[in-house]
Amino acid sequence: MLKDEDRIFTNLYGMHDRTLQGAKKRGHWDGTAGILGKGRDWIIDEMKASGLRGRGGAGFPTGLKWSFMPKESDGRPAYLVINADESEPATCKDREIMRHDPHTLIEGALIASFAMGAHTSYIYIRGEYIREREALQAAIDEAYDAGMIGKNACGSGWDFDLYLHHGAGAYICGEETSLLESLEGKKGMPRMKPPFPAGAGLYGCPTTVNNVESIAVVPTILRRGASWFSGFGRKNNSGTKLMGLTGHVNTPSVFEEEMSLSVREIIEKHGGGIRGGWDNLKAIIPGGASCPILPKDKLEDAIFDFDWMRENKSSFGTGCMIVMDQNTDVVKAVWRLSKFFKHESCGQCTPCREGTGWMMRVMDRLVRGEAEVEEIDMLLDVTKQVEGHTICALGDAAAWPIQGLIRHFREEIEDRIKAKKTGRMGAMAAE
Repeated sequence: MLKDEDRIFTNLYGMHDRTLQGAKKRGHWDGTAGILGKGRDWIIDEMKASGLRGRGGAGFPTGLKWSFMPKESDGRPAYLVINADESEPATCKDREIMRHDPHTLIEGALIASFAMGAHTSYIYIRGEYIREREALQAAIDEAYDAGMIGKNACGSGWDFDLYLHHGAGAYICGEETSLLESLEGKKGMPRMKPPFPAGAGLYGCPTTVNNVESIAVVPTILRRGASWFSGFGRKNNSGTKLMGLTGHVNTPSVFEEEMSLSVREIIEKHGGGIRGGWDNLKAIIPGGASCPILPKDKLEDAIFDFDWMRENKSSFGTGCMIVMDQNTDVVKAVWRLSKFFKHESCGQCTPCREGTGWMMRVMDRLVRGEAEVEEIDMLLDVTKQVEGHTICALGDAAAWPIQGLIRHFREEIEDRIKAKKTGRMGAMAAE
């Protein structure tokens, strides 16, 4: 379990002063010019050595991503774009950084931009985050006034500008290329890759898009050293991470914890246990709505990190867990998610535009038990036709919860269909 002195976010709950003065008291903005003075290569090598993987859901190694940016400028400016469009259902971690500890993000943006040769960075914040935007903008203004960013940032000789851009509340704009389109003033629709953003991103210039948490942890990692950060968690899953618990736990919360603890340990310690005890657990969705559901029998020795979740046909995602107890109508829960993804599809790719609506309509009937048993396999077949056949991952996100449902809860769906036909409840439905 993480000790207090190892926490990166020391004001996660807003108990302390979030201003520049408060942030400095807690050790932020300490020797920033010295970190920049060690040079771009040193920063990128340290980030690679730390083992930090993207905290937005995909888990791509951060230092490696930075190294894709061109070493020498060809005349085009470079950009760092920070993805603060936290729209994944059940995910509420970056919000706490922006609301209560914004200077971690601003200092991280300066260091990361320097490492990539970018003099300008944009933070793209979701439309619903009004108070977070105010807190973040106030912190940016303070940093400018104190000379921490702007011309000759922190006295390092590096000029750096940071802009905050407010989105309009579209889930699809959390996808990195849709975010860039939206930032340019166009409709938020994903771009084809290649070219990847590191080659041609914002305004056709080299760009890196990173999650808020991925950037906010950078200054502390560089101050304390890569080996300190990589000392937490398992190999390839190192570090500390902001996580969340929502649903049927006694104390829903957002907290910072080390990677690779057991699912049960996290639920017992930070969630105060399952409502009605561990035996009342039915299933979890590990990291936001787009991860396949996992039933209780898979969770007895489950490890909460990227690799274990992938090996067990789910995904760690954002690390914000949805917990469901035995009272949950799991078919209805997944139907609700399929409705969400249908609503948020941008309509650019046919498999997703047509498939999300089709899947939701079949789920509609499965919830009511008004389908044929054969339709379960037909639905699974359609999810496979959507998955992997779209420009962005929204198609996968819509398919995976349904695949997880059919994989682990087929009996429950079949029971409901039989009960509707015969008027009698099956054993599963009667529980």
